[in-house]
This record gives sequence, structure tokens and C-alpha cells, in this order.
Amino acid sequence: MKIYNETLTISTKGDIDFIDLTDKIQEAVTKSKTKNGLIHVFAPHATGILVLTEYESGLLTDIRQTLNKLVPRDAPYEHPDNAHAHLRSMLLSPSKTIPLINGQAAFGTWQNLFFIEVDTHPRHRQIIIQIIGE
Repeated sequence: MKIYNETLTISTKGDIDFIDLTDKIQEAVTKSKTKNGLIHVFAPHATGILVLTEYESGLLTDIRQTLNKLVPRDAPYEHPDNAHAHLRSMLLSPSKTIPLINGQAAFGTWQNLFFIEVDTHPRHRQIIIQIIGE
């Protein structure tokens, strides 16, 4: 069994920005030369999340509206500046694991893996991709 690691750097635009990582994940798989195993993707950030669902403009609007409704930015919080971002990131996972089958990330129909920035301002973010298999 081998382990391949890659770290992506992405730039976000701020509060509830979406970055599609799907193609970057498959590029890492190709570079790894791994045929079968697992792809683990991790965002090591307190105010960023990974989502595995359809990357469609209407659904992205729905996600934005849902996050704003569940955890509004302007509610009275004790934590200064970005409490809403920390609370939003607690609702969704910072990692996802995807099966790797015959050299392909086994995304389902209409599935994309994307990062959601939930902090208040643009940031440079790291995304760790670890591919384990043979």
C-alpha cells in the first residue's frame, strides 16, 4: 500500500464563497498513480467546510440562504467578529473520503466536492489530499 499527499492552495472571496475541487481531486489521483483505495480530503481550517453535492447555481444559492438562515452573520454573539463562521463550520464537516476505483475518484452522478468559505473576508486556504491504496 502506498500513500500520496498533496496540498492545494486556494483563494476565496470571503463569506460563503464556493470553490469546486472536483477536477483537482482527479488530477491528484492521476499524479499519484494509485488505482484502488481511498481519497481523503481535509480542510484544516476553523471556518471552512467541504461539501459533497451538486455544484449548481440554484443549489449554491439555496446553500447560502440556508447557512444565513441557520446562523445569521449579524446575530448577537459573544465571540468577536466571526462567531457565525465558526458556528457554520461546526454544522458541516471539514473532511470527506471518496472511494478510488480503477484510477477514478468514485463521485456519484451530480456529485462535486467543493470548499465553502464561511469566514468574513477573503483568505488563502490549504486543502490536504491524501490518497491511500495500491
